Amino acid sequence: MHDHSQSGHAHDEHGHGLHAHHHVRATGEKMTLAMGLAVIATLVLVAVEFAAGYFGHSIALVSDGIHNLTDVPSLVISWLAMRWALRPPTAQKTYGYHRAGILAAFVNAMLLAIASLFLMYESIERLRAPVEVHTAVMLWVSLVALVVNGGITFLVHAGRKDLNVRAVWIHNLSDALSNVAIFAAALLIRYAGINWADPLIGIGIGAMVLWSGTSILSESGHVLLEGMPREMNLEEVANALLRIEGVREVHDVHIWTIGTSLNALSCHVRIPDMHMEDSERILAKMREMLVHDFRITHTTIQFERAGLAGEEGLYMPEPARQSSE
Repeated sequence: MHDHSQSGHAHDEHGHGLHAHHHVRATGEKMTLAMGLAVIATLVLVAVEFAAGYFGHSIALVSDGIHNLTDVPSLVISWLAMRWALRPPTAQKTYGYHRAGILAAFVNAMLLAIASLFLMYESIERLRAPVEVHTAVMLWVSLVALVVNGGITFLVHAGRKDLNVRAVWIHNLSDALSNVAIFAAALLIRYAGINWADPLIGIGIGAMVLWSGTSILSESGHVLLEGMPREMNLEEVANALLRIEGVREVHDVHIWTIGTSLNALSCHVRIPDMHMEDSERILAKMREMLVHDFRITHTTIQFERAGLAGEEGLYMPEPARQSSE
């Protein structure tokens, strides 16, 4: 019989996991190109909105221009992050640069929150001191902005499962919605004389930006703090491992997110004494189940001999054992 006490088995992505890496890379290359195009289009739009807002006396257009301007560093950071994420692991960065996108989303979210507070302050000031707005400029520029922001939203839509890309997607979707609101405000001012519609839309845009920014900040912070993937349940994963024949106990379970679509798990598993080839079959079944049922593609599983007194592990909080024991 072969003793597996304290024998470590570290297994990286193979099979389905390798396919996941190829898929992530292909998606990343497409999104990198999309980000580059989005940066150029957004810079042009910002220049147009600032000029139109200044000459047309529209705080809504200026607010939207500032909103879009905050998208520029966000897009650049996201673009750089996606390029970094495509780099292979190194001796210093053994996981590669998959977290670059998460870090970019975190920074973007803080920029969004700061920009939203500024927009709301400026809009409130405009409510106190109304200014006559040139509605024709508002109408045309809001239509142009809608086309640009709607186009960027459509361009990055396919990659929105990536937290970094989703931040950009939400930015530009909210931009497109704000353009619709600006267009409606221009019509109200032009045909009903409701001048306060302009700063009111500015406040609405600021509130929308603040909401989306805090949401992304919370999610990216959760990932950076090694939190459990939101869609997973620790007890469900442990119980699924326990259902595999030969597994007697699971403890010291850790599950976290390395990067987009790359979830990782490490745990200690107690099994009876058996030959190496038998333990390898158990390990293969565990890895296949984790990839298929939970999309966990990076696993580090340490086998220990069942029945020996071991170090207390971190799980629920007691180690999980098969019901037969």
